[in-house]
Amino acid sequence: MSRNINLLESDFRRNALNLLVACRTLGIEMRPYCTIRDPYKQARLYRQSRPFSEIERRVNELKQSGADFLADVILSVGPQHGRHVTNAIPGLSWHQWGEALDCFWLVDDEAEWSSRQKVVIGDGREINGYKAYGEEARNLGLTSGGFWSRLKDWPHVQKRPRSVLSYYSLADVEEEMKRRFPND
Repeated sequence: MSRNINLLESDFRRNALNLLVACRTLGIEMRPYCTIRDPYKQARLYRQSRPFSEIERRVNELKQSGADFLADVILSVGPQHGRHVTNAIPGLSWHQWGEALDCFWLVDDEAEWSSRQKVVIGDGREINGYKAYGEEARNLGLTSGGFWSRLKDWPHVQKRPRSVLSYYSLADVEEEMKRRFPND
């Protein structure tokens, strides 16, 4: 997993940098902590909180669709523990495509993770950094995970509004992930 914003796809990188500047102008400091995420890290996050029966079902679906690489990535990381943080299997997160960014909000030089915590900014308004970040992302034409209806992900912004499979076939995803991450 990388924090290097320069690894992002060029159009998205420009927007991401503009987003960070817009937040800073409001008095909100956002710090990147995840840009590119390899499929193995994505698999670890995906497997958190999921029963093996669900993992097995998903792996079988992938194999039946000819996506053996993606299925093997999910199996290879083994059981994982933790809270539910993503619905995206490897290859279906925009992080693997360089089109997503996760940031944390910095308050008093400490990472703040709450979407309820508020601070007073220069004009006297009380705002939450993640909500301001999400609004600024939307103003730049980006998609904020904080505004998703199912799994709220306030630290996450991405270039495209829809899922990877809205743009690419599963076969294309399989081939692109093998190409991008051959030795992981």
